[in-house]
Amino acid sequence: MRMKHFAFPSALILSALLLGCGSAEDLGSAEQHAHKWGSYHWGRTSNPFTLKLGDNVSSAWDSYLSVASSDWTKSTVLNTTIVAGSANPQTCNATSGRVQVCNAAYGNTGWLGIAGISISGSHIVSGYVKLNDTYFNTAQYNTPAWRALVTCQEVGHTFGLAHQDENFNNTNLGTCMDYTNSPSTNQHPNSHDYNMLQTIYSHTDSTTTVGLVAGSSPPPQAGNSPEEWGEMVWSNGPMSTYWRDFGDGNGLRTEVFWVPDGTAPVHEDVHVHNNE
Repeated sequence: MRMKHFAFPSALILSALLLGCGSAEDLGSAEQHAHKWGSYHWGRTSNPFTLKLGDNVSSAWDSYLSVASSDWTKSTVLNTTIVAGSANPQTCNATSGRVQVCNAAYGNTGWLGIAGISISGSHIVSGYVKLNDTYFNTAQYNTPAWRALVTCQEVGHTFGLAHQDENFNNTNLGTCMDYTNSPSTNQHPNSHDYNMLQTIYSHTDSTTTVGLVAGSSPPPQAGNSPEEWGEMVWSNGPMSTYWRDFGDGNGLRTEVFWVPDGTAPVHEDVHVHNNE
């Protein structure tokens, strides 16, 4: 399979999501319109539940993680609390039952950040967020607005949320789950995000996947390059989606948003889904 490269316009983030079942054909634009990642959710026996966010970030990011945690806790179905992190920021290894949030200079990868969830069946069992200081240390992205938007959106993905909108050039929706070239008004969740969380978590489960740390096997997670993401199965402008099958009902979905003037690899025979 040959590869070709092309440059994308201004971009926001990379979002990498681990999914455990389904096929490449299932990973189209329908999930984007639904503003949620299929049926994926944290298992819990009651609402609201409390999800721990492991703090593996430097002082430059602490206030943004704190605001994101406070914002998402306004949901009626979930709360978040920040705890001491247990991951090496360079690898940001996922931990069962919680979300690890990390920052490091990951290099000229072409992405600003990634968010991942590993699942069992339809249940999320771990999550992680990586924020790439290689770009956030540059004048273009080293701003409160960009740092707030990316942190808020990446943490939001670990709950099972997708994007409300993927058009950079239309009017801001006033949510961090919206793509934009000007993040000044897209730094926090909005009412639609909270409503979607109510939809995702409208039921309860017989078991919980929240807080299951002791004795758990390390979940799989996304690497930092296309070679580790598997097959590209979806593309929409500057965003592309990869699928890697681990077998036994486990897989890796990596949704990529490339930085300005970045060069992204694209499979020539990729099946492209266009949002309608």
